[in-house]
Amino acid sequence: MILSILSQDFFARDPRQLAVALLGKVLRHRVADSTRGPVWLAARIIETEAYYLDERGSHSSKGYTEKRKAMFMAPGTIYMYYARGSDSLNFSALGEGNAVLIKAALPWTDRLSPPATLEVMQALNPRSDSPRPVEKLCSGQTLLCRSLGLRVPDWNQRRLHRRRFRLEEVGYTPSAYIQCRRLGIPRGRDEHLPYRFIDSAFAKYCTSNPLTKRDWLEGQDFRIVETGKGSS
Repeated sequence: MILSILSQDFFARDPRQLAVALLGKVLRHRVADSTRGPVWLAARIIETEAYYLDERGSHSSKGYTEKRKAMFMAPGTIYMYYARGSDSLNFSALGEGNAVLIKAALPWTDRLSPPATLEVMQALNPRSDSPRPVEKLCSGQTLLCRSLGLRVPDWNQRRLHRRRFRLEEVGYTPSAYIQCRRLGIPRGRDEHLPYRFIDSAFAKYCTSNPLTKRDWLEGQDFRIVETGKGSS
């Protein structure tokens, strides 16, 4: 059930606060399907990463360029770039050069995005041998964009649009989230910072589950934060 379509004001907060606030929100993108016509594809966010201008893990720490312009624009501006040749989705946050990366999500179905749309997502994000499992369609930043039909040329440096691509409140807040260090940050570029956030209820579907890493210890490598706001 859609409770509200979130406005630009939602993004005007510190990147870590925004990264946590995005958990449980639904991304919904309208695409043209060759057999069904226009359809809404949707996914609920389960994993995010926060980035700041003043830390070396961020693209913006390397300075302003036209490609990084979105990170310096108003909160809620879409910043898309290519990671290993595929698309990645970010939103600018409060403070120039700050942003949040949408790392993983789970496909979402409801009246506007019925179960049949999962087949569209699988067609957009195929495997060579068989259809990709539904729970794996968005389990990574590039898989997420592929499954939702999001591309850098279409959305970089733009804002959300209620009739094309939007962020929704659907009445779900994680009861707890996991906080740990980000993935893929090169050594010496503030790789230790605990700026990655995961909905603990869906940790097994995130990019890399901290709870199953044999050499990771709670309180040392990650922590679980109770929100006291869990809802379904």
